[in-house]
Amino acid sequence: MITEDFGKSLLNTFNDPHVHKVHLLFNEWWQEASQKAKDSYVNIINSDSHFAKFASGALYTQPIDLDAAGALPIGTVGRAYHDWIVDNNLIAAIITNYQALHDSLADAGKLDGMPEEMKHAVLRSYQTHDFQHVITGYDSSPFGELALQAFGLAQLQFPYFSMWLSVTTTRMTYINPNSITPAMDAISAGWTLGRNTANIQCEEWESMLDQPLADVRARYGFTGSPRLTV
Repeated sequence: MITEDFGKSLLNTFNDPHVHKVHLLFNEWWQEASQKAKDSYVNIINSDSHFAKFASGALYTQPIDLDAAGALPIGTVGRAYHDWIVDNNLIAAIITNYQALHDSLADAGKLDGMPEEMKHAVLRSYQTHDFQHVITGYDSSPFGELALQAFGLAQLQFPYFSMWLSVTTTRMTYINPNSITPAMDAISAGWTLGRNTANIQCEEWESMLDQPLADVRARYGFTGSPRLTV
């Protein structure tokens, strides 16, 4: 059941996801979540050794040197990642800043209900999010971001991804019906791509920085640019 207290957080995000963002909703949910739901998510991850490593903390690493990545040849994974961060006006410390937020919430006892696997998974997922933009080709537009969340959910049943979709479908239903068609097109496109390409949720992109991006994309089944109807 959804508790009344968590219902207030849901409403805050449904009403203004730019202020009460999905990552806050994700962090708040675990203290209110049923043990059955928690166990189900943990079992989904631990049932696959690839995902279990992802959620063990073994893949978490220090952020890459963005300047060094920018010095790599054009067309490499690392250079493409550097250019993505710069072109989208992101900051080099974005991953470190999320780690700091995570640690502050943990120190305050606000993550006490979150399973250890989920703590490791969300930190690593945050590290790989922008790499996945580079690999899939989805842009940073609202519908590009939505497609990437649907893509992730198709490959790994992780609650952060599905929270994104639930917020979007609620808002398009009750607040902005004009967004129904483009939102559902983005969700459908991302989901279909995620189901029909190799699973990339747990890859160690940091070890591929000097490799040609085209070769890496082809290795996982990505060709051309993804199609979004908006």
